[in-house]
Amino acid sequence: MLYDMTVPAYQNGLRALSAQLDKALAWGAENDVGELQLIVARLAPDMFPLAAQVRFSCLQAVQPLARLGATGAPELTDDAADFAGLQAQIAATLTWLDSVEAAALDTDPGRAVGFDLPNGMAFDMTALTYVRDWAQPQFYFHLVAAYSILRHMGVPLGKADYVGYMMAYLRPGTAPAA
Repeated sequence: MLYDMTVPAYQNGLRALSAQLDKALAWGAENDVGELQLIVARLAPDMFPLAAQVRFSCLQAVQPLARLGATGAPELTDDAADFAGLQAQIAATLTWLDSVEAAALDTDPGRAVGFDLPNGMAFDMTALTYVRDWAQPQFYFHLVAAYSILRHMGVPLGKADYVGYMMAYLRPGTAPAA
């Protein structure tokens, strides 16, 4: 259950983010917006830039699974300096996600999970509430922040770029006419 709530969602989100970065890089080249301008862009002065949002998206896919029992997680300690580095972080995370076994996560959804934040706050909850109330919201927060930064910079992204994986579930004959 915890595996199904996390790994496929993280894979979908990170693949979408990778495609958004490809689209942003191509758009930037066509519109004289350099990689560095995009990498350091942020939504507000007190928010992290794109490079950090991408790294945090990857971290928020890795840290919860490691807390729940997955092993061999990639190290994601520094923000990437270019788009190749962003894509490398995503690729390393996706490769690791492919190796995560459901049995490592799906032991007991009621087991205790605790964690501390750098500011000194500490949380105690069950594995299920940890995934539902912390891990998933954190992952999607950073994923949406990265998407929003790219939109803010002018990259022509839409909802289909964010949830394009949903097309696999589209009922035949229901797509709008072009």
